[in-house]
Amino acid sequence: MANTTYTPTDQAPPVSRSISTGRAGDRIFLGLSRGSGILLLVIMASIAVFLTYRASLALADNHGNFFTTFDWNATGDPPVFGIAVLLFGTVVSSVIAMVIAVPVAVGIALFISHYAPRKLAAPLAYVVDLLAAVPSIVYGIWGALFLVPYLGGLTSWLDEYLGWTYVFDKTQAGVDRSLFTVGILLAIMILPIVTSVSREVFKQVPRMNEEAALALGATRWEVIRMSVLPFGRSGVISASMLGLGRALGETMAVATVLSPSFLINGHLLDPGGGTFAQNIAAKFDEANEYGRDALIASGLVLFLLTLLVNGAARMIIARRKEYSGANA
Repeated sequence: MANTTYTPTDQAPPVSRSISTGRAGDRIFLGLSRGSGILLLVIMASIAVFLTYRASLALADNHGNFFTTFDWNATGDPPVFGIAVLLFGTVVSSVIAMVIAVPVAVGIALFISHYAPRKLAAPLAYVVDLLAAVPSIVYGIWGALFLVPYLGGLTSWLDEYLGWTYVFDKTQAGVDRSLFTVGILLAIMILPIVTSVSREVFKQVPRMNEEAALALGATRWEVIRMSVLPFGRSGVISASMLGLGRALGETMAVATVLSPSFLINGHLLDPGGGTFAQNIAAKFDEANEYGRDALIASGLVLFLLTLLVNGAARMIIARRKEYSGANA
């Protein structure tokens, strides 16, 4: 049998990743996809331009510092308003929600995808997906009628054993309509979103990776730690950012539960605080044209904050992607 020598020219040519445009259907689909992407960018740019223009009208006549003033009197003479309290309340309540919701959501997603029997996993996944569709006003009513009255035991325990941290030192008696309560409610609201996305990511882990780890003698937890979590890291980050986006912009549930006040208070168990969305919802109806421009200015900050958070998430995903199997 004759020896055959292969040269680099005998190798198969690399597969081209460019989209074929030979068929009419391919050209139409390519045009629609490209047009949809361009339309999305145009819509985002138009929103940014509108918010910037209306915000500039209010900021030009603002007699307070927009970033540091602890007051909101946009309809006064002269108008004085600032976002310091709103920024603090929005960020703090969202961070509390993420700290509570993300670990629990990842645990539920792992249980459904890798631990629960099939007869239990399917109904449990359906219930989680159903919770994601509950309107926010329903969560708000539940929070006002059930969560707030029955949260006193938890806040008293935190005050007694963790009050030395200053953060959990409760200095005001009364109903628990605080940023801590809002954070717990937001955690419950974003839990189904983070769980659903994380569950779908964990289900995409290559079966061969898990079977290889089991064949080498790894336990179930070691398989999850070495194969499942590294593969799904980017997906969990994306799911967390989706949940954070809802937490940052949640309106009616926060407005129903929170007792707003324009004062930054490091005691998270005390009533008070405020968020961008809650303040807009509460003051938009009674505001005049100038007051609405001021509210739009705060909406612009929330818009930029959301873009910043999503941009940071994309950077994290891009850096972590090479360490997982998601790009294989």
